[in-house]
Amino acid sequence: MKRTSLIALIVALFSFNYLFAQDAVTPSSPYKFNTAKYNWYFSWGYNLDWYTKSDIHFSDSRRNGYYDFVIEDAKAEDRPGIRDIFSTDLAIPQYSFRIGFFGGAKRDWGFEFNYDHAKYVVTNGQTVKMKGKFFGREVDTSIVVGPDKDGNTLLSFEHTNGANFAMFMATKRMDVMHSKNGNHWLSLIGRAGGGFVFPRTDCTINNLRRDDQFHVAGYLVGIDAGLRYDFHHRIFFENEAKWSFVNYTSALLPYQGRARHHFWAFEYIFTLGYNF
Repeated sequence: MKRTSLIALIVALFSFNYLFAQDAVTPSSPYKFNTAKYNWYFSWGYNLDWYTKSDIHFSDSRRNGYYDFVIEDAKAEDRPGIRDIFSTDLAIPQYSFRIGFFGGAKRDWGFEFNYDHAKYVVTNGQTVKMKGKFFGREVDTSIVVGPDKDGNTLLSFEHTNGANFAMFMATKRMDVMHSKNGNHWLSLIGRAGGGFVFPRTDCTINNLRRDDQFHVAGYLVGIDAGLRYDFHHRIFFENEAKWSFVNYTSALLPYQGRARHHFWAFEYIFTLGYNF
């Protein structure tokens, strides 16, 4: 078994060296075939997400409304659905897409619009501190998020038809290595920018549920770094890590209410793309 593994490793190393053997060409050589000023691309893939805890403020916007309270240090998780990619609509799992371009003599700078259909779920079963007004009484107590054993729900909260991060990003590409003929190109991608959140929030308060419409509900800023492999000029694969500060200023709630909260999000994103 060890011998077989060693042989496989040697073969892989020689193959890698052949594909990415360097010569005197410049880092722009993989795009020598393309005389256009810009190289456009589109990609599609999926994401996994992790979130920091957040304090979430729930308020009924009407005068003398039913509630105005905060839950503290709420834990949240994603709902990736990656296992269902081949058995359901491709847009149901946590998908990501990008459209953008690279310009310059080396195709090493550019601009991109990217959209991550992330999902944010305040974890059911956790105990959180609730402070404020709740249906005519002042509260300062601990509650359990989600339905109880009888099916009653004091509070549940999630952006599951999308937390939906839409961002406009400046991009920089750095050549790592490429083959002599330009058919194989490995590069690093860096991005920085900001945009808006476009959620559809699903919330239950005191057994009344509101699964609302998509709308702009806040903003986010972030940076990311990725490793990209271009194959025969047209097809590419990318693995990407993104860090974002996300601020929801107006998520829609039952009883004409609004929710406000902010947190840090970390995403791992993998995409398949096409240059055109």
